[in-house]
Amino acid sequence: MYRIVTKRALTPTLVLLEIEAPLIAKKAEPGQFIILRVDEDGERIPITIHDFDREKGTVSIIFQIVGATTEKLNRKQQGEYIQDFVGPLGIATEMPGVKKIAVVGGGVGTAIAFPVAKKLHNQGVHVDLIVGFRNKDVVVLEEEFKNASTNFIVGTDDGSYGRKALVTELLEEQILAGANYDAVFCVGPMMMMKFVCKVTEKYNLKTIVSMSPIMVDGTGMCGGCRLTVGGETKFACVDGPDFDGHLVDFDEAIKRGKMYGEFERHAHEATCNLFKKEVK
Repeated sequence: MYRIVTKRALTPTLVLLEIEAPLIAKKAEPGQFIILRVDEDGERIPITIHDFDREKGTVSIIFQIVGATTEKLNRKQQGEYIQDFVGPLGIATEMPGVKKIAVVGGGVGTAIAFPVAKKLHNQGVHVDLIVGFRNKDVVVLEEEFKNASTNFIVGTDDGSYGRKALVTELLEEQILAGANYDAVFCVGPMMMMKFVCKVTEKYNLKTIVSMSPIMVDGTGMCGGCRLTVGGETKFACVDGPDFDGHLVDFDEAIKRGKMYGEFERHAHEATCNLFKKEVK
C-alpha cells in the first residue's frame, strides 16, 4: 500500500498526487513512468512521473479524470492509500551534449515536460520552456515551470493568458529569432506533436517526442501503444516512451489513440453513477 502524502487539484479535472514510494524515488528519472492500481480489484494504468524527491522518498504524478480508474483515483484523499505503485518503468529521457534546448509541452503533456526541463536546467543547459493551453483557466504549474527553465513562454488558444498562439508558432518564432537550439523535446496531444515535428523538420532540428500519451497497460502486451518508427514496429512502453519525432508515423498513432475514447467515456459515466448510488 502506498500513502498519498499530498493531493492538489490543479483544475477541476487535473489532479496532482504526491505518493510515498522511497524505492521508486531513489531510482526515478525524467521520462519514466509508474503503473498503479487504486484498489485490489482495480485495473492497472500507466502514468508518467511528474516529479520526485529522493530525500522525502516521494514521487509525484499528475492525472486527468477521463475514465473509471482516474475517477476512482480522484476519490482518494490525502493520507489514504492506493493498492499498487510500481516503477520506475520505461527508458529515461537522455539529451547528451545539449547546451540549448526547447522543451515544448501542451495540455496535460506539460506535466511530462516539466521533469525533463527541470533536470536539464539544473545541469546548466539553456532551456526555453514553451507550453500551450486552451485558455487561462487551465494554465497550471506556472511558478514551477519558471523555476525549471531559462525562459518560460506560454500561449493560449484564445489569448486569455500569455500569447494567443499555438506552440508551433511560438517555437518557430524562437528559431527564426536565432535561438540556435541543439534539440527540441516535445510532449502533448498527438496532433500537436505531429505539427511541432513538421516545424522542426524544416530546420533539420533534432526532435525527441514522448509517446507516453498512447500507453495503455505499460508492458507491451496489449499492443495499444504500438507505433511505427522509421518503418519499424515499436512499443511506447518498452521501447520508449521517447522516440525520434521525425521518424514516427503520427497518422497511424493518432488513429489508434482514438480507439479507446468512447470506451473511457462510458466507463467514466458508469463509475460516476456507481458512486452516486453509494452516496444515496
